[in-house]
Amino acid sequence: MVVTQENVAVNGSRRLSPQEIADTLRERIRTGDLKAGDRLPTQAELAEEFGVERGTVRQALRALQEDGLLSNVSKGSPPRIAEMPVSQGGPQPTMVALAPRLTEAFSSPHVRIDAACLTAESLMVALSEPVRHIHEGRIHPESIDVRILLPSRDINLAFPVPVETPDDDNPVHQRWLEMRNAQGHVLRHNLRALRSSHGIDVKVTFRALPFTPPVKLYLLNGSEALIAYYMVSRREETTDAGVLDMYDVLGTESLLFSFEKGAGERDASFVEESQKWFNALWETITTDLTLS
Repeated sequence: MVVTQENVAVNGSRRLSPQEIADTLRERIRTGDLKAGDRLPTQAELAEEFGVERGTVRQALRALQEDGLLSNVSKGSPPRIAEMPVSQGGPQPTMVALAPRLTEAFSSPHVRIDAACLTAESLMVALSEPVRHIHEGRIHPESIDVRILLPSRDINLAFPVPVETPDDDNPVHQRWLEMRNAQGHVLRHNLRALRSSHGIDVKVTFRALPFTPPVKLYLLNGSEALIAYYMVSRREETTDAGVLDMYDVLGTESLLFSFEKGAGERDASFVEESQKWFNALWETITTDLTLS
């Protein structure tokens, strides 16, 4: 069984945020579990599934509506999944673009994924597709080596940060830290489970960055680099601790640009330099990271 983020949030100590619920529903739309024209469950049903209040569900649905993923939105009945526009081949949001690239990378006998990001959210969700393909017998890697750079818990993040400086504890930083740890645990569990279920040699390692990464970077088998800029904006989020007014990023919505070694000298140089940059950070100023 693949452990999902919902399992961790509902059965653990932290409830899912509207952003996380919206991202989960986006993934279901992307993978075809929810198809154009399908009705969503009611707000009450979604609230029960995710273990949250209806207000949290309403915020998640509002985000999907703003993204154009829902149609027939009214107070009288659950909305339907909107028809998706045909892709023009350009950069796409991380939540859409990352999973198919990872699935292709996992077709290699020896998989190497390097990532530098603010949290492991996008990677955690996107990896569910190649993991599912492995369980279905469609791909058969012999080994999987994943290295992830995440910000240290001890630094003052550039983002997310409260709009107003808190007098004591920083609830925004605590929220980020809980997300970083929970998502990292789920990602590592889902990959390590492939050892016993399919005999795959799996290694997942985290190291801590001493700074806030301004971009997210994914390196796939040393042959492709995917990069997206974190766009900082002001937003509010309702939590058990109250309303958090903060400067934050929605990494799942950041446009992902792809560079491939086989696409010419320019792309090949970008991939090579990105890999050198990642390796240098990994081997020098980063430190061991333990997910608490």
